[in-house]
Amino acid sequence: MQVIFMGNDQFAIPSLKALLDNNYQVQAVVTSPDKPQGRGLKLLPMPVKAFGQERKLLLWSPSDLKSDDFLKQLQETKPDVIVVVAFNILPEEVFSVPPLGTVNLHPSLLPKYRGAAPMQWAIINGDEETGVTTFLIEKKIDAGQIIMQRRVKILPEESYGELSERLSKIGAEVLLESLKLIQQSNFKPLPQADSISSKAPKIKKEDCRINWSKSAQNIKNLVRGLSPEPGAFTTYKDKMVKIFKTEILDDKSYDNGFGEVVSASDKAGLVVKTGQGSLKLASLQLEGKKIISGEEFVRGYKIKTGEKFI
Repeated sequence: MQVIFMGNDQFAIPSLKALLDNNYQVQAVVTSPDKPQGRGLKLLPMPVKAFGQERKLLLWSPSDLKSDDFLKQLQETKPDVIVVVAFNILPEEVFSVPPLGTVNLHPSLLPKYRGAAPMQWAIINGDEETGVTTFLIEKKIDAGQIIMQRRVKILPEESYGELSERLSKIGAEVLLESLKLIQQSNFKPLPQADSISSKAPKIKKEDCRINWSKSAQNIKNLVRGLSPEPGAFTTYKDKMVKIFKTEILDDKSYDNGFGEVVSASDKAGLVVKTGQGSLKLASLQLEGKKIISGEEFVRGYKIKTGEKFI
């Protein structure tokens, strides 16, 4: 089977590797153009492009997916299928090219969590289960007919980064099975039930701010869902502090003092009051500084009981 692969992020690499390891003919790999990244804003390739360079694959990085040159290149290559993992929204001129269609791997149980951040929102919302879905791309975003799904438990302490790594590998397995399925003459994909769909929009800065009046469990879920990036944040003495790991210590209800430090020790760590329960802050980062433990934070910044995170 001749495949054109489209992807950008680290999440897509296990799928591309699975295609190569299982003798699919990857004719070309399409990624977004290099972009400034990191503190120095150096122009760096997308993770998929870097992987493709290592494997000496044919790489395309069009600045416009609707350009005549790119569409001509795509049509002349004559792929049997296009595989899309962690990439941009495709125009119909692109996804309609291959005879077997364009297959997208999405990290949720569609129609739940359509959109850019399904794994993050599943954790933030406290879901205990998610999964991966392969579907055939159509005009409406993440709404195409389903090829396969696999359910996956979200582990109680699992962060977005950890879940993403796990689902990327499970998704690669499901993708291989899906490509076999769509080649069968009697295969019929299943339509999605729009009536039970939900959205997973791109994470914005305001989504990342911790509201200390919420329960310790809600805040813990927010921290897990935004770790390692972009990171849930609060402020301490007018400076941003990102929090990457927490531990619930109790389930007491409080009427006031949300965000107040109830315990600060360079041995036992940093504990903060929430709307329900107290939360130990295990891993933090003051803006412009490195990530440190709660104990190191107390020691380094002389945190005292009664001070507040806002």
